[in-house]
Amino acid sequence: MNMTHPFRDADGDKLREECGVFGVIGARDAVNIAALGLHALQHRGQEAVGITTFDGREFYSHKGLGHVAQVFADKSISETLPGDMASGHVRYSTTGGSGLRNVQPLFADLSAGGFSIAHNGNISNATALKRELVRRGAIFQSTSDTEVIIHLVATSRYPTLLDRFVDALRMVEGAYSLICMTDQGMIACRDPLGIRPLVMGRLGEATIFASETVALDVVGAEFVRSIEPGEMVQVDHKGTISSHRPFGNPAPRPCIFEHVYFSRPDSVMDGRSVYEVRKHIGVELAKESPAHADIVIPVPDSGVPAAIGYAQESGIPFELGIIRSHYVGRTFIQPSEGARHADVKRKHNANRAIIEGKRVILIDDSIVRGTTSMKIVEMMRDAGAAEVHMRIASPPTGHSCFYGVDTPERSKLLAANMDTEAMAAFIKADSLAFVSIDGLYRAVGEAERNNKCPQFCDACFSGEYPTSLTDLAERETPDLLTLPVHKVA
Repeated sequence: MNMTHPFRDADGDKLREECGVFGVIGARDAVNIAALGLHALQHRGQEAVGITTFDGREFYSHKGLGHVAQVFADKSISETLPGDMASGHVRYSTTGGSGLRNVQPLFADLSAGGFSIAHNGNISNATALKRELVRRGAIFQSTSDTEVIIHLVATSRYPTLLDRFVDALRMVEGAYSLICMTDQGMIACRDPLGIRPLVMGRLGEATIFASETVALDVVGAEFVRSIEPGEMVQVDHKGTISSHRPFGNPAPRPCIFEHVYFSRPDSVMDGRSVYEVRKHIGVELAKESPAHADIVIPVPDSGVPAAIGYAQESGIPFELGIIRSHYVGRTFIQPSEGARHADVKRKHNANRAIIEGKRVILIDDSIVRGTTSMKIVEMMRDAGAAEVHMRIASPPTGHSCFYGVDTPERSKLLAANMDTEAMAAFIKADSLAFVSIDGLYRAVGEAERNNKCPQFCDACFSGEYPTSLTDLAERETPDLLTLPVHKVA
């Protein structure tokens, strides 16, 4: 299921999904299970995909640019990836840029044996760590922040590979869900705050790890549990599972935007149905920001659950006022404004018979630059809407993310430069309202946001980052950077 926001593809006016990871150990058909699991996670990254396998003696890899169905279309590819252990990755580049050399899983032959790593998240001190590693003689083969972890493992002086891995992660700040493969088996872990998701499942005798529960559903696996924040789960080739907690037990801060937009609606995050949460966001929106209107229209597809909730709570009919074409592929930046606008029309069309003469409430998941919302409002006006009221199923996005989500720099975020009234005027809506941050927290099952110790990472809304941002601090004070190195962020 491709859940990139179709309107936003044309202008880059979107919060891009981070990446998706999948791992299986103890299955005869490991490569095909991994490919199917990655297909279920395709919405988390459409730029590139890779799978690495291990047959008890050798590691094998296949990577490519494009979707899973494209890169692994030839069935003969699976024959070149033997073994009962496989890990895979779907990617949208957040650091390091695009290109085949940055496609994961990354692999290296270390003194302790082969080491493969697939990473969802972002290392916020990768530049500082890379600078020190380069000074000590490290040679990087990619520009991905993930390779920093491999070099930290390689240069650690601890005796066992697991201890080296823990030692490496103690030097890392930021967000990570990792699936690693070694000669001895598979290791899955989450950062100490659990910013990025990771779950564990069972398929017969095989153990599976994935970014979302939907991947377990699609491969026919049974959900076992979420990997806890700061937990490291090790599975050997006999199927023995051991859990380690090397980072203590800090208060978790999972990314709240997983509930708003990133995860598939048929996934379950920390015991909460993503679909139900999105409906409840719509309920909160209706309570907080009612409008006199005739119909509620979602911006497809991410606005649909919230629009259903808004309609049910308000009593205003839900209608499909924007019809999406499912036969238009992903669109990249076009050379002219006319071409970009034409592309929007190719993907979506206003349902004039429903809209004409009506007061419309439009429901979308977020506003980033605002250009998308402006085009949607214009589309409603052109279709004869009498009034257009925009309601957004997240608080204003006024801050950049540094944990694996590709957001524009803060100066380009509309909410960082305008208040709500000015934003409404910019997108030419009759009114504009966002769900409050407490309303969002209520929708995910909390009474309210704990301002002293927030239950989620909501930095893109609040500006309260749960970790240090070393690389950002150094970029903001360039006089401290004396060694010219290749930037990775």
